[in-house]
Amino acid sequence: MPPHSIGSGTISFGLVSIPVRMYTAAASGGVAFNLLHARCGGRIKQQTFCPTCNEVVDRGQLVKGYEFSKDQYVRLSDDELKSLEGEVSKIIDIEEFVPLPSVDPIYFEKTYYLGPDKGGEKAYRLLADAMTKTDRVALAKFVMRGKESLVLIRPAQHGLMLHTMYFADEVRDFGEIDRGQSAKIKPGELELALQLIDGLASDEFEPEKYRDEYRHRVLDLINQKVEGKEVTAVGPQVQRAQVIDLMEALKESLAKRVASGEKKPLAKAKRSEPAAPAAPAKKAAAKR
Repeated sequence: MPPHSIGSGTISFGLVSIPVRMYTAAASGGVAFNLLHARCGGRIKQQTFCPTCNEVVDRGQLVKGYEFSKDQYVRLSDDELKSLEGEVSKIIDIEEFVPLPSVDPIYFEKTYYLGPDKGGEKAYRLLADAMTKTDRVALAKFVMRGKESLVLIRPAQHGLMLHTMYFADEVRDFGEIDRGQSAKIKPGELELALQLIDGLASDEFEPEKYRDEYRHRVLDLINQKVEGKEVTAVGPQVQRAQVIDLMEALKESLAKRVASGEKKPLAKAKRSEPAAPAAPAKKAAAKR
């Protein structure tokens, strides 16, 4: 079944306007459960309860509140919030074109496919081909469900994809995390690590090689229970040894790969001068 369009818009830059339609690119494959009453098997209904009044409250009696101090709230009505939303628009207004490697994947949120809407086929094809040839992606502003979003449009698979993105102040500062800067690397450890990486290296990403093993085990268990079978679920047993010496752990990993004949034979890692570090991205403000 072909994907269902979730909306339409217009890519705009300069005097060019390209009508497009948006399609959801991916969906979570998780297994959804309902909560049941263990005694009777009935499905539980959630209720909103006010502990101050000690009563169940109907949703029509609820208002939004923002906690500005401990247990102190300022109330906001739906009309007040509605008046602050971005102007309803279907324009995807391109601000600039940049190289894709300059955009850290941490900013990516969700992905959508873009397809040409009626009358936009030629302009769509022209933009996709031009962006591919120049190795550039587009950064744009787009109002989605009343919220202004930063989006990235990139050429992929002979078409265009749109990624919604986090703003800089929504990304936490990595500088707040200990990254092991004080660790001392012993002579030879880096070379062994390079050999291990080389032995596991592939030329390209093949997503079809990977699958959610836990989800499949859950679905198998569900199917067996539906068929009335008595099942004792036992998860995979994984032995994790404590790493005492990094050098010995690397040597053991390499030895196991050679003994099992996995992947390509290990070659001695080539020594090379380290590449010049990329220009640091603008430091993002810590998320509140």
